[in-house]
Amino acid sequence: QQQSIIKEHKKQVPIPPAVSLPPDHYQRLQELVNVLTSLRAQLLALQNSNQEKEAPFPRKSFDELILRKMYVVPSFEIHNGPAGLFDYGPAACSLKSNMLALWRRHFVLEENMLEMECTNLTPSAVLETSGHVDRFTDFMVRDEVTMECFRADKLLEEAIDSLLLANPNMTIQEQESHKIIQRQADAFTEDELHEMLQRYNVKSPSNPQNNLTKPFPFNLMFKTTIGPEGTAVGYLRPETAQGLFVNFRRLLDYNQQKMPFAAAQIGLGFRNEIAPRNGLLRVREFCMAEIEHFVSPNDKSHPKFASVKDKELVLFSSEAQLSTGRTVKMSIGEAVQSGMVNNQTLGYFMTRTQLWLERIGVNPKKMRLRQHLKTEMAHYAADCWDMEIQMSYGWIECVGHADRACFDLQQHSQRTGVPMVASVRLDKPLQVERLVAEPNKKLIGPRFKGDQKVVTAAIESLSEEEVQSLKASLEKDGQAVVGGQFSVTADLVSFTVEKKVVSEEKYTPSVIEPSYGIGRILYAVLEHAFWQRDNDEQRCVMSFRPCVAPIKVGIFRLLNHTPFDAIVNSIRDSLQSHNLSTRVDSSSGSVGRRYCRADELGIPFGITVDFQSLLDNSVTLRDRDSMAQVRVSLMALTPLVLELVAETVTWATVMTRYRVVSTGLEDEEDEEEEGKAVEKVAAVSAANPVVVQYSTRGTFSRPNPLFVSKN
Repeated sequence: QQQSIIKEHKKQVPIPPAVSLPPDHYQRLQELVNVLTSLRAQLLALQNSNQEKEAPFPRKSFDELILRKMYVVPSFEIHNGPAGLFDYGPAACSLKSNMLALWRRHFVLEENMLEMECTNLTPSAVLETSGHVDRFTDFMVRDEVTMECFRADKLLEEAIDSLLLANPNMTIQEQESHKIIQRQADAFTEDELHEMLQRYNVKSPSNPQNNLTKPFPFNLMFKTTIGPEGTAVGYLRPETAQGLFVNFRRLLDYNQQKMPFAAAQIGLGFRNEIAPRNGLLRVREFCMAEIEHFVSPNDKSHPKFASVKDKELVLFSSEAQLSTGRTVKMSIGEAVQSGMVNNQTLGYFMTRTQLWLERIGVNPKKMRLRQHLKTEMAHYAADCWDMEIQMSYGWIECVGHADRACFDLQQHSQRTGVPMVASVRLDKPLQVERLVAEPNKKLIGPRFKGDQKVVTAAIESLSEEEVQSLKASLEKDGQAVVGGQFSVTADLVSFTVEKKVVSEEKYTPSVIEPSYGIGRILYAVLEHAFWQRDNDEQRCVMSFRPCVAPIKVGIFRLLNHTPFDAIVNSIRDSLQSHNLSTRVDSSSGSVGRRYCRADELGIPFGITVDFQSLLDNSVTLRDRDSMAQVRVSLMALTPLVLELVAETVTWATVMTRYRVVSTGLEDEEDEEEEGKAVEKVAAVSAANPVVVQYSTRGTFSRPNPLFVSKN
């Protein structure tokens, strides 16, 4: 309909190629724009009305379960510890370990990465060089009365959410204009952010009557001193990347000078968040997993890109964020080819991230890759995409993918005078002329004293372009800066033209950096796994994927009878010998209630030992999500569970291979009465040396395993 209207108006109003148009033409064009805007609003309204309304997330029940089952608890709880610090309980600790094990397998092992473990404590000089000391900030505001601190951009985002919620009848155009501002909240300058807070009349969250101060930058790093003298300043690292950058030369040597290559690290980061909130989403100490992929700036192709090029991703480009506000689903191959994603290596890691998240249990329908706006991207970056996951708190950034170009290695090289370069062998040797800067060591020594080696190395490590720039500055001004901080004069440097045959070309590598916030991803896994059977608050389930589930198998006795112990212990030992975590539940209550407790811990499979087990060495195997059960012999049990945990066989297939004893539609609480009845029969027949077993094939007499001779 839109296209036909446009074609019709084009026929009626042909636009001449002149620069200026008559007034009536401008009026007609404005009418056309209004028609298109109206049609677009109708289309968006129709799409929104057709979308299936998702039930609100039961956060109260979820939070109660997380605390009750000790997944995550506040640190130093009995001392009323500070906000933003959390302890992982046994289940979450195991869940995190399983996630990281799959991360290592998915990235470090499959991509032949070099893994390191660097120190948390970082000297000030390193973070001054990287820019963190000056620029690692968020804008903060204070309550003018109480002086309580808040993060300014988050207050703006929440104010816009409240405005939209309070005005459900707002036009689509107005909503979109507010959402565009909301999406730019963390990219505004100090003055722009202040203007927006005033525009939306944002007050203190603690007291709506109190005004807020003007936003000002607050550095998020934890500062400390190194050594007893207290003169050496250090910081707890805000990211793990700098340890990999400063070790680039050694990593390149370890990799036998081969490029490209990637280094990886899993470790803690520390950020003094202004206002920690939302559980694990904004904390002051957190686990990170980071990759630094070093590649030639002139060739950012990836040898394995063809293996992922057809994978479809949900992309939210910077252009769409400032216009339609809509995502697009396309293959990563198309995105790279069209230029939406800058290069193959960046696109490859974006896709690999999606695959890993799907593997550990994040809902693919709640993932999108959002491109950084130009105003929020660093000046040196070529392209940046955040993997955002939709949770009950909205769309949360969990993984960053950044093409950081050559910035990091260049900064450390200039500051230290240590060359951070790689080389590529040329097809044919070339004879070249090169302008070389030679430091006058006799004069540099007395002038710079203890820094003479740094100054000399800084001059000698200059690239040809930097030498040209140095010479121009000395000729024009008589002095220039090298190494980022040392001022040299013309008498300290001489220039010569050097002729030589070169067989290789040196360059400073670019860096593609995927950075994973493990705590946020773990929280997403917890939320996406949580649901309630029949919307019953008393029947909560954590549907973890078997590969990451904290406990793989629960082992239950139908009743707490001593004759079951030998079989239970045998099953536990067999599974643990294959590195499968188990939990034997010998608590009181019916087996149905014990199943519910196991469901809350996300145990995917349950093994129940009953009286039939004593007769024929078989047990029931239960699936958590469907509650269906099959009968399996002890001999086949461990291999079957290994297949299920490795996800090489599905439960649907298992139900076709083994005898189904429950489809999951029955009420498991009925087993309590059945168990009591069996217990009575067992008590009566314990005195009989023979029991009668009934089956579809007939009636059989068997030795009674419960018989105890009085002799």
